[in-house]
Amino acid sequence: MNYEFFKKLQSLPETKKRVILWMVIIIVSLGLFTLYIKNFQKRIKNFQIERLKEEFKGLPKIEIPEELKKIGEEIKEIPQPQ
Repeated sequence: MNYEFFKKLQSLPETKKRVILWMVIIIVSLGLFTLYIKNFQKRIKNFQIERLKEEFKGLPKIEIPEELKKIGEEIKEIPQPQ
């Protein structure tokens, strides 16, 4: 390894060291974020919606009581302020 590079880094002023550190952190973060986005896109493409629909087919449907339906209709009838 090139130890002169590390000695040169150690001899730099504190502010330059911090700038270099933050630049490295930003570059690594952008790389990780890019990998995350690519992995997310791959998962979205592999998501099988048809398989999901088949799995939920056997579940019972949720019935809304009549009272809640009436309340929903009454709310829709309330005039909206402009």
